[in-house]
Amino acid sequence: MSETAPQISEQTPQPTLSEPTITPPAKSGTALASLALLIGLAALAAGGWSGWQLYQQQAQNAQQQARLDQASEAAQQGLQQTEKYVGQRLAGLPTADELAKQSELLVSLQGDQQRLAQSLANVLGKSREDWRLAEAEHLLRLAMLRLTALQDVSSATALVLGAGEILRAQDDPQAFAARGELIKVVEALRSLPQVDRSGLFLQLSALRGQVNDLQKLAPEYILSPEAPAKASASDSSRWDELWAKLSRYVRIDLHADQDVRPQLAGQSLAQVRLTLALALEQAQWGALNGQPEVYRQALAAARDVLATYFDADNQAVNAMQQRLAQLAEEPVTVKLPKLDVALNALQTYLKQREAAELEPTPAVESAQ
Repeated sequence: MSETAPQISEQTPQPTLSEPTITPPAKSGTALASLALLIGLAALAAGGWSGWQLYQQQAQNAQQQARLDQASEAAQQGLQQTEKYVGQRLAGLPTADELAKQSELLVSLQGDQQRLAQSLANVLGKSREDWRLAEAEHLLRLAMLRLTALQDVSSATALVLGAGEILRAQDDPQAFAARGELIKVVEALRSLPQVDRSGLFLQLSALRGQVNDLQKLAPEYILSPEAPAKASASDSSRWDELWAKLSRYVRIDLHADQDVRPQLAGQSLAQVRLTLALALEQAQWGALNGQPEVYRQALAAARDVLATYFDADNQAVNAMQQRLAQLAEEPVTVKLPKLDVALNALQTYLKQREAAELEPTPAVESAQ
């Protein structure tokens, strides 16, 4: 066994034991005391802070409780006032019997109101229809006036059409006869030729404005401006100048077979022009008032004045003669239809309608 055991080398170093260090007892006790003092102060500060926080919390809770108490008192007072008000209102409400009576009165009042509204609507509807029918009669009378006074076919046609539209809007079978007469009148008016009285008046007025520009039958011989210059330039004698002056007053007519008429002087020419203007003005009056005899006689007189006192070869005179002949062929009046039958038919319908409204209805008779 001694052989198998490990051999310890003699050279193995041995550990050296150091001497323990001993601190002085006074220094370690002071540190522990200081540490304990600090811990105690911290605990005291934490406890004081916790106590202060708890005190603040209690104060806030006390204030909140006071506010809650005040709000609760106010709510109780409001609730009491509300209960008092509701009690007063409930005391003022009617009873069940009174409510039943009031409901019956309300139903009766609503029925009366509906009947009154229906009656008012019927009255207003009838009055509106009556106004429209009165308007139709007025339009028809106005059409008669336009035809008799002015023979204005277009305006009368429009008025009769307006009256027919009013009857059509009534949608009444009793108005069938009146509508038929109005349609007959409208067709008769449409078949008439158009008479433009105002146009004839204006055309004659334009011709009357051309009277002052017409030349007389024998125009004055106008000497050319070169003749006096030539006469003055020649040294023949004073007889040339004298002949130039006399040639203005003496005219030699080479057509001896024609009628020789005296020349018109200034005043006579003005009278002839005035006569022609008056004839045209009389024709204007006849055209505007629907007098065909006066119209054509005045135009014939104007044409005679033109042929007698004015030169027919003059272009203006010839144009006026032709224009007067054309205007003499224009119609001044037409044979107008009678509106009396249509007016009588409309008045008959109005009387029938009025009589039907005055008759009592079966509902009224049963109520009586």
